[in-house]
Amino acid sequence: MTDRRSDDVQHDPAAGMAAIAVPTQEAFEAHLAPYAAHSAQSRGRRYSEAAPSARSEFQRDRDRIVHSTAFRRLEYKTQVFVNHEGDLFRTRLTHSLEVAQIARSVARNLRMNEDLVEAISLAHDLGHTPFGHAGQDALNECMREHGGFEHNLQSLAVVDDLEEHYGAFNGLNLCFETREGILKHCSRDNARRLGALGERFLEGRQPSIEAQIANVADEIAYNNHDVDDGLRSGLLTIEQLAEVELWQTHYDTARRDFPQIEGRRLIHETVRRIINTLIVDLIDTTKLNLVRYAPASLDAVRAAPALVAHSDAIAAQAATLKRFLFKNLYRHYRVMRMANKARRVVVGLFDAFTEDPRLLPPSYQAVDEAQQSRLIAHYIAGMTDRYAVKEYQRLFVIDDN
Repeated sequence: MTDRRSDDVQHDPAAGMAAIAVPTQEAFEAHLAPYAAHSAQSRGRRYSEAAPSARSEFQRDRDRIVHSTAFRRLEYKTQVFVNHEGDLFRTRLTHSLEVAQIARSVARNLRMNEDLVEAISLAHDLGHTPFGHAGQDALNECMREHGGFEHNLQSLAVVDDLEEHYGAFNGLNLCFETREGILKHCSRDNARRLGALGERFLEGRQPSIEAQIANVADEIAYNNHDVDDGLRSGLLTIEQLAEVELWQTHYDTARRDFPQIEGRRLIHETVRRIINTLIVDLIDTTKLNLVRYAPASLDAVRAAPALVAHSDAIAAQAATLKRFLFKNLYRHYRVMRMANKARRVVVGLFDAFTEDPRLLPPSYQAVDEAQQSRLIAHYIAGMTDRYAVKEYQRLFVIDDN
């Protein structure tokens, strides 16, 4: 008889799999602070669904956002520079990924829900128009008589209604906490129409700490990466930035630590040091605020002042950088020229579609005038930069070729 050692015995794979316990919602988030947002305590979804297996509710939200059509379109939506100006500048997609990375780092150090903060970060710009803030301002002006246009509200509309992926409902059917975090700003008039989601804007209450983290991470990302893109484009110079304390302090330190480097490497070394300083200060100051106000639950967080914040000194330095960018980059004549072109495209499209809705795809045509204007806004807001330009050309340019 052949001798068979115990490690040669054949095992039933199915039996082995049956022995592996599927993690519960609580198990995914057992390490979180009591005042963090816990999936098991979520205020739920608009449409009831069975709980996910092998992932938490907020992980499901993140996954749905990443697989959405609107998320893919962010690759071709402008941050500051219009997409066709070069492949090396940030887009809404790369910006959203950078926000998520910063936000997750902060959340982990504060024992907050990383999955929720990532979902909010990845979704916060889903409703942004083509051509960045220039496109948003133009579309808001076009919609002035029809309720205006807010990109935060548009992001909410995308995840609540406009995405078409699931048989049981429109939108992505995200958790209340994720939808709440997406809505960074909201006018009081619009807040009144949002029910429970708009209450905090009317009552002066705060969102979750995770939403607060995503909001500040957004500012850290775009301020510092706009500096990087501004220098890369030649619209900003090292000499100009010398007036900004936050930049110059870290630039001098980087030159002292690495006297042999220059050019892009020196710029990147400076920017990454600024980002690190802002993140560390944010974590340390927020920890002090948590000790001071000692929230015992998420409800206590909502009733407290904003807890996620920088120290006064760093906040002042960050504000100086923001003012510098507004004056020297966002109002640079080359950026203003592109913004003017963007406005002409958005207004031209809106006016043409309003005058003759038959120019729209059938799914964006409506009988009611007010509804028609909103559908036009949805259509334009969903465009990428290059699609908007091509659509404008199709409507207004006669091509002899």
